[in-house]
Amino acid sequence: LATGGVALARDAARSGDGQRLTPTPYCDDGDDLTPDQMEGPYFKPNSPLRTNLVTPGTPGTPLTVSGYVFGRNCVPLSGVLLDFWQADDNGDYDMAGYTFRGHQFTGATGAFALKTIVPGLYPGRTRHIHVKVQAPGEPVLTTQLYFPGEPRNSTDMIFDPALLMNVRGAGGGKEGTFDFVLNVDGDTGPTDPPTDPPTDPPGGTWASGHAYTSGDRVTYGGRSYRCLQAHTAMTGWEPPNVPALWQSES
Repeated sequence: LATGGVALARDAARSGDGQRLTPTPYCDDGDDLTPDQMEGPYFKPNSPLRTNLVTPGTPGTPLTVSGYVFGRNCVPLSGVLLDFWQADDNGDYDMAGYTFRGHQFTGATGAFALKTIVPGLYPGRTRHIHVKVQAPGEPVLTTQLYFPGEPRNSTDMIFDPALLMNVRGAGGGKEGTFDFVLNVDGDTGPTDPPTDPPTDPPGGTWASGHAYTSGDRVTYGGRSYRCLQAHTAMTGWEPPNVPALWQSES
């Protein structure tokens, strides 16, 4: 794993005529949980909901990171929130705005896909991408993804080979894959339609740290919202910022 030479099963899958097959989930029951890592000094709440962090004219090597999120019982998890942030091509983080920051949710198959660039280097660290991962109603996993073959992997005190992506060339860019395994059971996806009747949290106003369930109703900024899927609230996920979690009712 440390050399990056062992690809996921789907990375090597090809049809009889040599064409690459459509990626499919791969998980062995009992896979190790994805290890956590430090958040670092550059996280910002309120990232935008988007799967593409690149704007026209942005310098850097194009990179697509895709994969699946599984529970410990090897069941793909839908509705999982993934919040990514990284350095730009020069190794700088945007602390004034939200360049190379964004969150998304896994689909019904537990899949995610992120369009970005290969992050630049800065003193003391190897190349990496930060991410927070949270299944509905479960604790947040904060971790980092790494690139195989990087000279600084051997000198970075935080680097963990268990967090290496499988990376290959793709035209003028790169494709990376990584599957997260969370310490939760399967079947934690959103309820559709939301559960009725709804329950109201204490006070009826949105609060960071509260465990909301599907159908809960809150007020925030003078407006009413209904919870669409269970989750534990955190700063940055206020109702106006995450329409996948909250539906405006006023």
